[in-house]
Amino acid sequence: MKAALDLGISRLDTAFNYLGFTSHTTLAEQAGDLLRHFTISTKVGFFPDRPGGHHTLNPARLRAAVEQTVRDLRRPPDLVFLHNPERSTNGEPLADACAALDDAVRAGLARAWGVSTWDPRPLLPQLDTTTPRPTVLMIRSGLLVPGPVLDAADQLVHRWKPTDVWGMSPFNASPHDPVWEAARPQVFLTNPPEGCTPLRAAFRTAYALPEVSTIAVGSDNETHLRELLGTLSWGVDYGVVDRYRRLLRARSPQ
Repeated sequence: MKAALDLGISRLDTAFNYLGFTSHTTLAEQAGDLLRHFTISTKVGFFPDRPGGHHTLNPARLRAAVEQTVRDLRRPPDLVFLHNPERSTNGEPLADACAALDDAVRAGLARAWGVSTWDPRPLLPQLDTTTPRPTVLMIRSGLLVPGPVLDAADQLVHRWKPTDVWGMSPFNASPHDPVWEAARPQVFLTNPPEGCTPLRAAFRTAYALPEVSTIAVGSDNETHLRELLGTLSWGVDYGVVDRYRRLLRARSPQ
């Protein structure tokens, strides 16, 4: 965390269920005074009710999780996401879950709320005029996101109109996947500089697949973080991105 601050990174993203449901207490205990230098986003939706966790959109459970988050972090989070609501769309209204987080913000338990979704397709049929609008929408981004998921994310942004859109998992959860040795994502950049590795090119391209302002990426390696930060000044060839999106649609019809 100290290295991240030295690099100018001051946003930290976590979740109620990370690290075996101990991420918040671990941060508060081990980060100490460093934590006040970060804006913190977290997520609620998974609970330790059964082996492997349990997901629910029950408004009372979500409110209790946000309250527990404040106690464990010893401060309100700056942003609290509804975590993967597509996991519980049968019989649990999305609008009620969003309203619970909206109410938590009004009560001072967080500064803002959002929705973090791995697959937005099941959410689209539930959106209507009763669904509160999130401040931030976090969606998968990058070259390995299936075409239909990318298109659904675009639709969700268009219909929900959040204030900001973030991306996550630009390497599809594994920067060590053999695909990155075979792929040449440098073609998505306007002028790839010397030292532009496939991973660095994939990270920069993820900001355009779909269009996002921020990407959450996990790392405990200062060199890795520094290399990723160095890509942000590189240009993306949006013509190549558009052709790629068309190819994805042709191969994966809706």
